Amino acid sequence: MNLNSYLDLFELLEEDRSSQEERRAFGLANVVSKGKPVEQLLAWVRDNRMKLNTPTLSEKFSSALYTVTLTLVVIAFILGFLSGVGLLSYNGHAPVNVIYFIAMVVFFPLFTMTLTLFSMFRANSVQSLLVHISPAFWMEKILYFLPNKWEEDLKEVKINPLLANWIVIKRSQIIALVFSFGLLTALLGVVATKDIAFSWSTTLSISPDTFHHFLHTLAFPWRELYPSALPSVELIEQSQYFRLGDKLSAEMIQNASRLGEWWKFLVFSTLFYAILLRFFVYLLSLFGLHRAVKRSFLTLDGSKKLLNDMNAPIISTHANENEQQFIQRSTAYSQNIHLLDASYDAVQGWAIPKENLSVIADSMNVISPVFFEVGGGNTLDEDNEIIHRSHGEVLLYVKSWEPPTMDFIDYLESLVMHVDKVIICPVGTMEDAYETDAREVNVWGRKLSTLGSDKVWLKSFSIQVQHLEVADA
Repeated sequence: MNLNSYLDLFELLEEDRSSQEERRAFGLANVVSKGKPVEQLLAWVRDNRMKLNTPTLSEKFSSALYTVTLTLVVIAFILGFLSGVGLLSYNGHAPVNVIYFIAMVVFFPLFTMTLTLFSMFRANSVQSLLVHISPAFWMEKILYFLPNKWEEDLKEVKINPLLANWIVIKRSQIIALVFSFGLLTALLGVVATKDIAFSWSTTLSISPDTFHHFLHTLAFPWRELYPSALPSVELIEQSQYFRLGDKLSAEMIQNASRLGEWWKFLVFSTLFYAILLRFFVYLLSLFGLHRAVKRSFLTLDGSKKLLNDMNAPIISTHANENEQQFIQRSTAYSQNIHLLDASYDAVQGWAIPKENLSVIADSMNVISPVFFEVGGGNTLDEDNEIIHRSHGEVLLYVKSWEPPTMDFIDYLESLVMHVDKVIICPVGTMEDAYETDAREVNVWGRKLSTLGSDKVWLKSFSIQVQHLEVADA
């Protein structure tokens, strides 16, 4: 489940023209995901994705978003690299002040990550200031500089505000990570190519021991494993710089070879605070985006109706006892049944697709281990194979508005030779809740009476009979 699935569902719901019967058939064919609405929607998207025109809206949006993100990532890396080079610039007179670099790779990431965590709690709000001040929020502005074809396509996209906020949060973490990698690249590159003298200098009254204690606290993640990456008290004392007359102290000049040891602490600070912690925040943003996508699936226009059509049975009206007596007197076939059993050994449909059969059976509270489409586009060999696989009691649905043909009678004669009982059940259209009327039932009854088989029974019911009986009453 991802943003592409959300956009595919959005596009499918906009263009879908499937009937309630088709949706119910899909729900019955995917009973494993029943009770899990998001999984049902995802399964429906997978089953119908081929109906979308290519490239799909999700492909267009992903391509545009990738282009924008890649542009911002390149810019972020360049800015990070240049910032690192600037912070580590050494003019040969004043040494490089490590406090500036520590502030950039420790305090600035901690500050922005704190804002990010607050923005995650506020992501449900449409007007979330913490989200909207993020650089990634302005990706939408860059979209206007894309070619016109993209601009037209992206106007169709309707993103849930909750989902849009999480997209911004996630992209912000990617940009911040790449910026930090730019800083790290600059640090390693400058250290490898230049002889830099590091120092620390501040107007605040801080003693070397106090500063060492502070660095010891910052280095808690790695100080036990890599003690050399924590500056000693001696190194801190030797590298303290005072700007007096723009000259270096004689002690600093004598210990110039040791002043470069600061780079280990700076590297580990960048790796832990600017990269590792940021990566964990990025994982949190992925988790939040995943949940936002899941929630947004259910807010799309049409998704709730789709789920209802998948899970709600199509109600079929059956005759009551008085209606059954009336039907029995008026039906032109002696072997009638008025109530279907709860289950049958097989359910078949004459020129009725298998998925439609499951919907019809579901509307009549009938279950069966197997469903078969017979007649219609089937070959004789296919129908014969189904006959040989049939046994026990078979419920055979037929279209009430189509009179029985000789092909049907031939099939029925072959079927009764292999089973114990066949119940012919005429059904109407889905719009009529599969109900039929007395005239249609009588057409089938008269035809079945010519068979003279005690194995063939006719299911009789009619919503119109109910109206007639009420009128008589």
